[in-house]
Amino acid sequence: MFRDGDVSWHVAAGRWILEHRSVPSTDPFSFTMAGKPWIAFEWGAEVIYAVAYNIAGFAGLAATVTLALIVLFGVVFGYLRERAGPLALLIALAGMLLVLQPFIMARPHVIALPFLAAWSVLMFKYRDENRSPPLALALLIFVWANIHGSYFVGFVVAAAAALDSLIATKFDRKVLLGWSSFGFAILVAAALNVNGIEGLIHPLTISRMETLPSIGEWHPSTPGATPLFYLLLLAVTGALLWKRPCFRPGELLLLLLTLGMAFTHIRHQSVFIVLAALVVTPKLSNVVRETGGPLFPLSTEARVWTVAAALAALVIVGVRAVVPLQPRETFSNPRGLIAHIPPELRSQPMLNEYSMGGPLILNGIRVYIDGRADMYGDDFFKAYLKMSDGDWEVFNRMVKNYDLRWTILQNDNRLVEKLDMSPDWRRIYSDEVGVIHVRRAGAAAPVRETNFNGKSK
Repeated sequence: MFRDGDVSWHVAAGRWILEHRSVPSTDPFSFTMAGKPWIAFEWGAEVIYAVAYNIAGFAGLAATVTLALIVLFGVVFGYLRERAGPLALLIALAGMLLVLQPFIMARPHVIALPFLAAWSVLMFKYRDENRSPPLALALLIFVWANIHGSYFVGFVVAAAAALDSLIATKFDRKVLLGWSSFGFAILVAAALNVNGIEGLIHPLTISRMETLPSIGEWHPSTPGATPLFYLLLLAVTGALLWKRPCFRPGELLLLLLTLGMAFTHIRHQSVFIVLAALVVTPKLSNVVRETGGPLFPLSTEARVWTVAAALAALVIVGVRAVVPLQPRETFSNPRGLIAHIPPELRSQPMLNEYSMGGPLILNGIRVYIDGRADMYGDDFFKAYLKMSDGDWEVFNRMVKNYDLRWTILQNDNRLVEKLDMSPDWRRIYSDEVGVIHVRRAGAAAPVRETNFNGKSK
């Protein structure tokens, strides 16, 4: 759950919000972008993680992730229980778990997944009843939009459900007006996030960055990177060709669009698999359910089992929260490296590894760069990538530009070897995770240049 350095800066952002009782509008964590506008569009999830971390440390974060996953699978199970046989239900849940494995970490998207499932289930319910959802449901989008940028998928799900409902009612005027009003309501609800219109369009803004493919989760999907996703996709495709079920136009468009998103960026596989479980599983089962009944019909016996399952879930989450947990030391949690940073260096400008930005921020150190690539921008990130690739000229330019005094990098960063050979730099500490270098006194005197913010240094 802690293999990504972004986990730490999300916690730090939540703690900042709790301390200041406001959402930051400018960057409070780096020295390179200090004061630059920053859209903290995941502030709701960050506060949740910060509270969990303040209470129980990393165990609290793990408990939060555990609870989110239990809710996610509980919603999917509840929806499919009356719509799929036991074998189809088991395969669907197991397939979800396998595909979601790479995405299970203490980051905001995990908290957003139950919102995706619950929202989709509700949209499908009103579609099946051939009526529009009540406007009050827009509150769910309001909360979701302040949790994670995936709320945009909620628009797509609602549009797909509306299309199927309108086709089924032959574009009945009342149904058309109802869905149109609901669409306007959720658009307004999403725009009411603390970041306003900028927060509303942020998912589209970040998707246009040129440097996104340099970040692992934004890589295109390939069988080599996520083989389980492709194996499951192949198996389900075979089952669909064998059973040849009928899909509604909205359902089919929803699946094709989110599958295209999953092929384009690895991170969207999690969105696709949740929607596919809800839409495809009933098509591959022989269970036929009448529409218009309760969303989760429960007999007396089923209610008892539901209560027992809920109690068991609370016990699991509670145990996970109280049992101490310390992530293993990696570049995403470089405790040893951070502990060996001399106190006099901690307030001085430096160059850090991208993945180490979050842990450094959580330890109160202003960073050169971290996981908020959208804030740093393409030009800045490209220059960082060149330095990581060993471009000594770009590095020296940044040393002069920002008066860099020390570096903290992974061992395999190509810049490390050049730092070792340079008479201007000396290695002061290294371990199996990374290495710290300090600029020698009098070396590479800074000059005034313009950084990527357009500010003079």
